[in-house]
Amino acid sequence: MTMEDLHDALARRAFLGRAAHGLGAVALASLAGPSASAAPLGGVLSPPPLPQRARRVIWLTMAGGPSQFETFDHKPELARLHGQPMPESLTKGQQLAQLQGKELVCFGPQHPFKPMGPDGTQICELFPHIGSVLGDICLIRSMQTDAINHDPAHMFMNTGSQIAGRPSMGAWVTYGLGSESADLPGFVVLTSLGKGGQNQPIAARQWSSGFLPSRYQGVQLRSKGDAVLYLGNPPGVTRDRQGLDIAAVNALNAQHDSLTGDPEIATRIAQYEMAFAMQASVPELMDATGETEATLDLYGCRPGDGSFAANCLLARRLAERGVRFIQLYHKDWDHHGGVKEGVRLKALEVDRACMALITDLKRCGLFDDTLVVWAGEFGRTPMSQGGNGRDHHNKAMSVWLAGAGVKRGLVHGATDELGYQVAEGGCTVHDLHATMLQQLGIRHDAFSVKFQGLDAKLTGVEGARVLTEILA
Repeated sequence: MTMEDLHDALARRAFLGRAAHGLGAVALASLAGPSASAAPLGGVLSPPPLPQRARRVIWLTMAGGPSQFETFDHKPELARLHGQPMPESLTKGQQLAQLQGKELVCFGPQHPFKPMGPDGTQICELFPHIGSVLGDICLIRSMQTDAINHDPAHMFMNTGSQIAGRPSMGAWVTYGLGSESADLPGFVVLTSLGKGGQNQPIAARQWSSGFLPSRYQGVQLRSKGDAVLYLGNPPGVTRDRQGLDIAAVNALNAQHDSLTGDPEIATRIAQYEMAFAMQASVPELMDATGETEATLDLYGCRPGDGSFAANCLLARRLAERGVRFIQLYHKDWDHHGGVKEGVRLKALEVDRACMALITDLKRCGLFDDTLVVWAGEFGRTPMSQGGNGRDHHNKAMSVWLAGAGVKRGLVHGATDELGYQVAEGGCTVHDLHATMLQQLGIRHDAFSVKFQGLDAKLTGVEGARVLTEILA
């Protein structure tokens, strides 16, 4: 339609009617308080088809690929064979990343393992705080993935596909269930970088909504400085005036939507209203002055310091406020060299914070209906790279889960004696996604959207199973 047609359609009476009674009224009414009239983001599954053990997810992404041999997979035989050739029977014809065609030498764990938790599970001594809550954790030592390089591996972990453009798991979950928060996004992303300095980029497509409506995409909050840029009003613009502007813009958009039926216009309206609500809700979220010194000491952080620990505290605050999917990225786990010192630095940054998050969720009564997942995008090789590092490895990795009906104190699966591949209890990223959806009350095999003639699902078309053996 032409601009003249649109102008004719927007008669004064229609405009005022929209502003007073239509979608624009939401912004006007919110002048009484940012959440006084706004409604939480709705989902397509209401109610969920299955019993719901998890109401939200906190996914802790260790970006770069943490080494299982310096974290959670105890391999004394690999230590014994340190410096000796890797058995060719294991590696011949296998997919490798940067070690292809090079001499493959066994590289033993670089830090001792110690028994921790109520059952004396052997984990690396660098993680005593996680060890102190092992009784609340299900440790999986037999996870496998498809991708072997960073970006496609992140895509696969986040979307179930190595192909860019698919919806991320957070988008799928909020599309299905919506959010319980009226003034914060349903899917929030936080990133942090430690002292190692390997600031590999994490592309925003990792939390994209793909072919789902864009209102379900993740919203990144900055963990240091202003959480959202340009969130405040310009000088001289009051909140009342801003509300009137939003009402007018949304009235125009609503009228245009009634004429075109473009679903992205409805998204634009909702996002204007969400942005207006966030002008009040985000400063309140980031203001941790109400947290006790005991809580801050538990996490070992100061609010706003940009650390992984501060983001874990924010994750708990987001969970309290009804956000459905919270994803934290902590970078700098890509240890092609210097794995001994590199993992030591990472452990100092995440060990205490992970324990604090679990402890704090329990204290707040949120642990039993929050699913916490700790995972990288792949594991590392039991062979050395450059003499003191490890290459990418997709045949075996360690992850852990906690809360929301996951069995406590369980160690599931195992790798072979050298940690090269899974020996028992093998499971895939698709299985992990299926289990997450199950705990959220969603049937993974029936949760699909028609795309390019196919029933697209987070768990793919290859087949996935719920890991019932790790569920209480």
